Amino acid sequence: MCGIAGTVNLPLSFEKLKPVMLHRGPDAQETFTQDNVSFGHFRLSILDIEGGAQPMHLNNELTIIFNGQIYNHLSLREQFGLQGNTRSDTETLLLLYKKMGNAMLPYLDGMFAMAIFDHNRKTIFLARDRAGKKPLYIYRHNNTLAFASELNGIKAICNPGIREGYFNLYTRLGVFYRTLTPYQHTEELEAGTYCLIQTQPLSVEKFRWFNIHDQYLKKNNDTFDTALHTVDNILHESVKSRLLSSDLEVGCFLSGGIDSGLVTSIASGYTSSLKTFTVSFPDTYDEAPLAALVAQRYGTQHTELSISFDHLKQDIEKIILNYGEPFFDSSAIPSYYVSREAKKHLTVILNGDGADELFGGYRRYVPFSKFDFFKQGAAFRAMARGLFSVLPHPHEKKSKYNFLYRLVQLASKKNVDIYFAAGLDILEGYEHHLIQPHSPDLEMIQQDFEKIAQSEMSGLKKIMNMDFDCNLFSDLLVKMDIATMSHSLEGRSPFLCKYFLEYVPGMPDAYKIKGTTTKYLLRELAKKYLPETLIHQPKRGFEIPLKSWVNGVLKEMIHDYILSPGALNPSILKKDFTQQLVDGRIRMPAEKRAKILWMLFCMEVWYQKNHQA
Repeated sequence: MCGIAGTVNLPLSFEKLKPVMLHRGPDAQETFTQDNVSFGHFRLSILDIEGGAQPMHLNNELTIIFNGQIYNHLSLREQFGLQGNTRSDTETLLLLYKKMGNAMLPYLDGMFAMAIFDHNRKTIFLARDRAGKKPLYIYRHNNTLAFASELNGIKAICNPGIREGYFNLYTRLGVFYRTLTPYQHTEELEAGTYCLIQTQPLSVEKFRWFNIHDQYLKKNNDTFDTALHTVDNILHESVKSRLLSSDLEVGCFLSGGIDSGLVTSIASGYTSSLKTFTVSFPDTYDEAPLAALVAQRYGTQHTELSISFDHLKQDIEKIILNYGEPFFDSSAIPSYYVSREAKKHLTVILNGDGADELFGGYRRYVPFSKFDFFKQGAAFRAMARGLFSVLPHPHEKKSKYNFLYRLVQLASKKNVDIYFAAGLDILEGYEHHLIQPHSPDLEMIQQDFEKIAQSEMSGLKKIMNMDFDCNLFSDLLVKMDIATMSHSLEGRSPFLCKYFLEYVPGMPDAYKIKGTTTKYLLRELAKKYLPETLIHQPKRGFEIPLKSWVNGVLKEMIHDYILSPGALNPSILKKDFTQQLVDGRIRMPAEKRAKILWMLFCMEVWYQKNHQA
């Protein structure tokens, strides 16, 4: 796991990059320059520690910098008759690229962001993995180009200005969607995409080599028993390859859920000394007793990490600024602390990321499995709108009434507002307080929604397709990459292997949601591996006391940022709404008020610390 950066027609200053990217690769830092091209690499040494140094060269023809891991690289060497001088997957990529160019991408099982410079053709090949686990951002303006693993790296190289008018979508999603960033001339390279950059003269062509939408359009007609057997086999291969593709010890995050439990149970079969880690937080649900059942069953070297938020006020600005952009997801906070503690024990950790998005793990998927909300008629919507207008606000986030309330709200929406209401539900119901409610940054997600809504997919597949492109790509994977790499910790996700991404989307809906049971197939698989008490546990994740923070330890700081004379939010939200929100004079659920305030706070910390004039 590493950090990469590069430029065309721009200087690449390591002195500027080191303060913001050294955490991605503290073991070695090297550069390469030829003609008008410069590469920089920050290495976290995990595989072939002696022979895997980068930038790596092949016969003075190709030079690569690479962030990630290719888990099937040795089998690809055998399959294509490749002869190398190291055990490094980086060299495998060079050999494959020389042999077949971009046609190598569908064969790769792994997480990656890579740049390959062809000395003779004067081209740079940039590519990203199917799910987008490893980040890559590109700046292009006039006759210059820069790329980096983090937006803070882009800022260090070329200090782009803020993209005015592109913050409305952030207020609705809490993240910047797909390719969008808050910077001018800067975009995120999308998952499953590669670029071919001609360096002399500078030109860029972009190609989508993998799109999860295509996988959802496929129909998988396997019987349930066949699908169960196939998923079991794929998970074994995926866990095994991610466990063994390391010269360092690999451990597992172990919660009380079935995803990490399955990963742990299978991983324990491929090593005699698996280390597992469970975390507990004050004033939240404690999963440690459930995790201990799995650890005892498989004899792992188990550690319970007790995490405290005692220094939250001192740490919060740093945690937010690590992301290089406004980032709403408050579970980034415990993720940061968990990664810090795990790094004290090892450098590589397995997790269960992606299982919920692929196998149907969220409670909101249940109604979509019964009804296609993407296509409800005007009469149905009007009826729901009338009912919603008379329903009292819910007071308990986890209550059955809150679920019904959200369902009626969802049914009352149209167009992309359906997805906003189905997701985080940050500003829904109050979006009329936006100064520019129909801003240009909404166009991309509206177009994506319409494409998916008009497809022949089921309602469940539609919401899962949107979540893969938005919730997973723009939120969860970003959160875990930054949280882990902030502490030079590599996270590996067996559920996001090539074979699951090509197989699971096409499975029948009933294998994912059966009645009101989420993640049905995985729960059935779990009966083979896990204690019965874990199998029907609800989806929890990190339960954050956000309302308490907003009204307690962080209250003064949040108010100071939001009401600062140099704040960004007055250009986005009507000032009287923001003031009344801070004062608590708007009638809304306390949980929703906390979410809106948190969303604005994260934006203001990023803006005022980095970009205030």
